[in-house]
Amino acid sequence: MNLALFDFDGTITTRDTYTKFVFSSTKLARLVIGACLLSPAIILHKVRLLSAPKIRPLISRVAFMGVSEKQLDASAERYVSEYLPSVIRSDMLQKIAEHKENGDHVVIVSASISPYLKIWCKRHEVDLICSELEVRNGRFTGAYLSGDCSNERKVERIKERIDLSLYSEIFAYGDSEEDYPMLNLANTSFYRGELVHCRTTERYNLRKFVSHHDKSFHGCPKS
Repeated sequence: MNLALFDFDGTITTRDTYTKFVFSSTKLARLVIGACLLSPAIILHKVRLLSAPKIRPLISRVAFMGVSEKQLDASAERYVSEYLPSVIRSDMLQKIAEHKENGDHVVIVSASISPYLKIWCKRHEVDLICSELEVRNGRFTGAYLSGDCSNERKVERIKERIDLSLYSEIFAYGDSEEDYPMLNLANTSFYRGELVHCRTTERYNLRKFVSHHDKSFHGCPKS
């Protein structure tokens, strides 16, 4: 059996879905207050002094702290049904289907958050590793259970959840430097649809390819 690891935002989708979910599921008053509280962090992010993995947990805490699980789950259901289909790449859905038809274990590995990703993954019958929001007494605390699932943390979470020795081949699909450690974990890696690493290619070439082709983040970016 093979393992197929897919990033979500920018890989399966055409754009970031985290920021859109924050805006679509958060009341206006909270958004305004949050923008004021986080304005220094947002400015630092815009000038590249604060990374996306650092700012996402801050935004999630402000947006979701104290929100009921039932309320956010309802927002997530609407989001998955009404918005996500418009940004899903049909070619990547086909690629996922091909892996499943081959009997491969397909896992979405994303820095985006659990409320809507768990619904999307359940509907498409794939497993999920992502940034999980903590729930206490039926309400979100705004904290992440295991940190922002990006960069090296993606690989750590994969190894915590999956016994890689059980798989003959590991495929990985990503679109940014946040995915680089996961791409380097695989035997065969695809970066923005291009094959960049396989058994016969030195890993140095993957690093060079990512460094040369990756674009800088904008807004509250990808996962």
